[in-house]
Amino acid sequence: MTSGPFIAVDWGTTNRRAWRIEDGVVTAQERDGQGVTAVPAEGWDAEVAGLRARLGDHPMLLAGMVGSTIGWREAAYVPAPAGLEELAAHWLAVDARTVIVPGLSTVAGGRGDVMRGEEVQLLGAVAAGLTPGDALLCQPGTHCKWATMRDGRVDGFVTAMTGELFALLRGGGILAAQLMGEVVAGAAFEAGVAEGRGRDLPAALFGIRTAKLLGLRDDRDAPSYASGLLIGADVAARLAETPGATVHVLADPVLGGLYATAIRMCGGTAVVVDSHAAFIAGITRLGSFLP
Repeated sequence: MTSGPFIAVDWGTTNRRAWRIEDGVVTAQERDGQGVTAVPAEGWDAEVAGLRARLGDHPMLLAGMVGSTIGWREAAYVPAPAGLEELAAHWLAVDARTVIVPGLSTVAGGRGDVMRGEEVQLLGAVAAGLTPGDALLCQPGTHCKWATMRDGRVDGFVTAMTGELFALLRGGGILAAQLMGEVVAGAAFEAGVAEGRGRDLPAALFGIRTAKLLGLRDDRDAPSYASGLLIGADVAARLAETPGATVHVLADPVLGGLYATAIRMCGGTAVVVDSHAAFIAGITRLGSFLP
């Protein structure tokens, strides 16, 4: 069990965050766009050496897409239910001082799901007392995760492509030009949530186009309305399984606030949790298992 400093890295698809952690405290950090897709196959050793040159010659714990099929080395998924101990027991040792955290998988009702990186944040939130050990947790983002925690472990989870769908709608198609503005909380977003939770999403999305043509809504509100549609449909589907649930939302205040609004409108209770603090708590506890 390590008691000295170590380097923790959250290595995503397009971004990378790294911290030096000493006695449970972050003493140095950096963030850049050097995600796994930016690293050539022969460039991993140099990238890791660069991190150590900047943050110190310490043991290193890597989480996220670095352990995927498009990352450095593939770390096999650990089946849920699982906690920090299971992650540590199955991480992939690249060498004596560098390990990769495995992701989690689940199969329920014939439907499979996976996560990489989010498991550290989920388990950290519980370990740090930011959420109860038995709770429904939501991690908004490109691929929104909804995780059920039991006894402090990830019991099961569902992924919704909510953020990616919004990005795709913005990136091309008939609605793209209408969705370039900023998403803000307010009446338009709430109207989108109300519509998204109550009818079929494809028809509701086309309604953004007709609202412009027929002058039914100020087109400046289209991005907020569209975001509300997608988030409302996402939240309503999850809360249909657990009506009236309290949902702990691990997110920054802006995105967390949007989800909190949708959760309340769908009959639940929302508690927004600092996602950064949750990740640091999780990776710090995993670091205690380093040799």
